[in-house]
Amino acid sequence: MSIIKVENLTFSYPSSFDNVFDNVNFQIDTDWKLGFVGRNGKGKTTFLKILQGKLEYVGKIISSVRFDYFPYAVRDTSRLTSEVLSEVCPAAEGWRLMRELTYLDVNCDTLYRPFDTLSGGERSKVLLAALFLNDDRFLLIDEPTNHLDMRARRLLSEYLSRKKSFILVSHDRSFLDGCVDHILSLNRASIEVQSGNFTSFMTNFERRQEFERRQNDRLQADIERLKETARRTADWADRVEASKKGAADKGYVGHKSAKMMKRAKVVEGRRQKDIEQKESLLRNDEKEERLKMKPLVYRAERLVSFSEVVPIYDGKGVCPPASFEIKRGERVAIEGKNGSGKSSLLKLLCGGATEHTGKIDIGSGLVVSYVP
Repeated sequence: MSIIKVENLTFSYPSSFDNVFDNVNFQIDTDWKLGFVGRNGKGKTTFLKILQGKLEYVGKIISSVRFDYFPYAVRDTSRLTSEVLSEVCPAAEGWRLMRELTYLDVNCDTLYRPFDTLSGGERSKVLLAALFLNDDRFLLIDEPTNHLDMRARRLLSEYLSRKKSFILVSHDRSFLDGCVDHILSLNRASIEVQSGNFTSFMTNFERRQEFERRQNDRLQADIERLKETARRTADWADRVEASKKGAADKGYVGHKSAKMMKRAKVVEGRRQKDIEQKESLLRNDEKEERLKMKPLVYRAERLVSFSEVVPIYDGKGVCPPASFEIKRGERVAIEGKNGSGKSSLLKLLCGGATEHTGKIDIGSGLVVSYVP
């Protein structure tokens, strides 16, 4: 067991006016299974790059461990998978690699296929298995579920739950719940480390936010009331001061005016104190803009028709014949194991030149948008 200490970390990109990290301090244990969470753009991947020594920063990071990073950059994807993995974990014995692949439900024949013929999910699983075979390393895992189907996500979560010594970046809540024992959260205005899974962290976070909202509402009402009281008291003081003209006892009127002014200043002081207290609340409250999609209008009822379609790679079909229609207004999900041809069907729908059998009929003039 060792500790990674982050002291007074400050970092900003040269093209930015704002700091990504500003005088940040925290520490983590290398035996933890640490989930790393935060909104997009808060600096999760940036922090992983800092740990790897890829970015210059101000402050100090004290660590006695070496870091490995996933996704691992494979230089030559035309090589056999076994050759790629021997580069990732050169000291690992073959039987250990076979064991790790079995845990992740990867067929060992995969090792003897060119790496570039593997699906995205298969690549993720074999690379993670190899990286965990590097002893005395702390693994930085950045969004490992991007290419995994639901079953593969569950398998990977169970696999990681048996490991330790990693930081895991993911936006998948159930995936995190299954495999982490601590959470490092980049909030809007703070960074916090908490024991437990994501659900326990989020429960505590939302309770704290709800408490602060109630306190914020109370202070807002107090501020408005005190603001009105201060205004009325100041007006009274001004009227009393004006009444000194022609008054028989100017000393008494002046004393009464000063007393009213003092009361107005006390009320204003209380209002300012409430404002300062209010400003310390809800600093981590996030506002979300609604996402709006406006598809183009298409008049025909049927958009797409697939009839007995099979994508072909190296002379082999990757899935059974697929027949289906997509009609106007429908929202369709394609489900299947990694490597079963889901992305290939989408590429064909987008007009890709992937070899295939069967017939594809796409509506005349239909505009298809693709988000990879």
